[in-house]
Amino acid sequence: MKKTVPLILATFFSANCAASQEDIFELSFEELLDVNITLATKTEETSTSVPSSITVFNQQHIQLLGVANVYELMNFVPGMQSTRGDWVGAVPKEHARGIYLDSGNVLVMLNGQRLNESSFGKASVYAPFIPVEVVERVEFIRGPGSALYGSNAFLGVMNIVTRKSDNRLMAAVGDRGMYQGAMSFHKGFENGLEFNANASLYRDDGDKYFEQGVRDPVDGRFVEIDLKWQNWRFAIHNTETRLDEFINLSGESKDNEYTSRNLGMQLEAEYKITETLSNKTKIEFIKHDIKSSGQIATGEQLGLEHGLFVGPRWQSRDLTLNTEFIYDHSNSLNIILGGEYSWEEQSRADVYTNYYDPQQQIVFPAEEFYLGGLRVINDYAPFTSLKQDFDSYAAYLQAKYTVNEDLTVFAGARFDDVLDIDKKLSPRLAVIYRFNPKHTFKLQYGESFRVPVSNELNSNDEVTQGNPNLKAEYVKTTELVWHIQDQDWQVDFVVFDNELEDFINLIPVDEELTRFTFDNVFETSMQGVEFNGSVHLSENAWLSSTFTQYIDLPFNPSYKKFGSLVFNFKAGAFQYSFNGLWRDGITVIPVELPDDPEFSPYRHPSHWIFGATVSWRLNDFQGVTLQVQNLFDKETDAFDPRRYDGRVPQRGRQIRMRYTYKF
Repeated sequence: MKKTVPLILATFFSANCAASQEDIFELSFEELLDVNITLATKTEETSTSVPSSITVFNQQHIQLLGVANVYELMNFVPGMQSTRGDWVGAVPKEHARGIYLDSGNVLVMLNGQRLNESSFGKASVYAPFIPVEVVERVEFIRGPGSALYGSNAFLGVMNIVTRKSDNRLMAAVGDRGMYQGAMSFHKGFENGLEFNANASLYRDDGDKYFEQGVRDPVDGRFVEIDLKWQNWRFAIHNTETRLDEFINLSGESKDNEYTSRNLGMQLEAEYKITETLSNKTKIEFIKHDIKSSGQIATGEQLGLEHGLFVGPRWQSRDLTLNTEFIYDHSNSLNIILGGEYSWEEQSRADVYTNYYDPQQQIVFPAEEFYLGGLRVINDYAPFTSLKQDFDSYAAYLQAKYTVNEDLTVFAGARFDDVLDIDKKLSPRLAVIYRFNPKHTFKLQYGESFRVPVSNELNSNDEVTQGNPNLKAEYVKTTELVWHIQDQDWQVDFVVFDNELEDFINLIPVDEELTRFTFDNVFETSMQGVEFNGSVHLSENAWLSSTFTQYIDLPFNPSYKKFGSLVFNFKAGAFQYSFNGLWRDGITVIPVELPDDPEFSPYRHPSHWIFGATVSWRLNDFQGVTLQVQNLFDKETDAFDPRRYDGRVPQRGRQIRMRYTYKF
């Protein structure tokens, strides 16, 4: 595959270009800096006025970065990284401000609806692949968000906004059996009804790994319908992802299986009560399903003909009612008062396995209990305690006061009562001072929390053992931001301090690291510096970069330093983009080395991973894009503490050719 690199580079530089105008196929420097965001405050703010550390990607920017899955955008966000790890399937795992855990410390939302759920806590377990082709923009908050969004808005928030006004078709093909089709449709009617639909089908065969030649195929489907009429909006979405083979529950095997689905619905209404007072009320429902099984032991290890495969066939459901009143008094005062009720339930807790003893009602590997293949065992007795519901109530208040044109203050708090588990108050205070038209300083303090989920509290399987005595973990964050913006460049410097308390982490139960439990084991602090900037090099070229440096060692081995670089150049009808991700090296030496002569501690040197994209605007309605991720097919690993040797191979080069038609 290395021989394909010269051909790819030749394709990027062989164009004889004609003039074109900016459209969906191109991204100008002005569009890159034109950021408006409501996620951080629920009021519309710019990059200068927003009190939080934020990053926003629009659809043109996402296309030029060449990513296929929205989680990959984290690699271009200061303080965040996304790697492929091991859990119930090789799902994306987030690294956020020095914390690398399985517990869902970043809240992920789709059009404002939570995707984190009550069984595992992580959005990526049930929705590991969300195609960028249906996305209009992705908004990130770096730092606490619990003052507005409650649990899981712990170290960051990611909100995925799907397309609402596009009519387009997209088809793509690539190497390793990759193909994709996507559609966005918008229709307005005379009676005021607006109809929007998005759909995507993605498939690839993956690459081969390990001595067994295990592949990592991806099969992802996404469908969404959105209706808006006068003050009402209704939306429904469905995602389905298959991640078979590769790694699942620490074991790699061609027979591993993973399928996840989630079905979500939103109904909301907005009313203007007076000239200064309005209300927004919404009801949201989402159902998550997973059917997954990973190899726990081979047949050779067990002395049996077939290996042991075990995994969850789980379902959880969430229902949320939220109402908030917005008071606007002239241009100086904005107050948001909200209340929320949430009911979360793990409604199904079955096991998906190939061995089962019906007398003892347990998974037991013996020839007489072999099921002939993977089967779902309903009402699996050891999982009974997982069927738990969580009721929670919350109230929150935020005030924005503009003292003068140079000074703005945000203050607020949210109180959450998760019945029978914990109660938390999450305050927030931010001061924004514009020193002059170029320089703005922001000081923010906030507290966030995360409630333990049912898997952490009550699991009882071959891999994890729950701890019903867990408490909520929480963080106190102080941030200082220096925002500089000129006509041709923009820079943000962020210094943060996180005080982490009652952190939940996996604790090995046995020396072989085959079974884990959970505990509130850690209290520490984490400081770091983040940088992001963009500069207009010429009329047709711009450069952007990010860099993160932690002062303390990350919690669980992760990258202490990392960054990104993106160069974009426009020449007539063509737009070229080159990007690089840099990650610091990681070395992990176990406290006690296993009695295994073939074992070697995890070591991975610092490295760059490059990507490239070229977009060709054929006319006002059509465009072709060539995207290459991991341009030089570099072999890399990510560390995962659940793996015996810590190594989870990351994907090699991926090539895609996309055709887009706008109608």
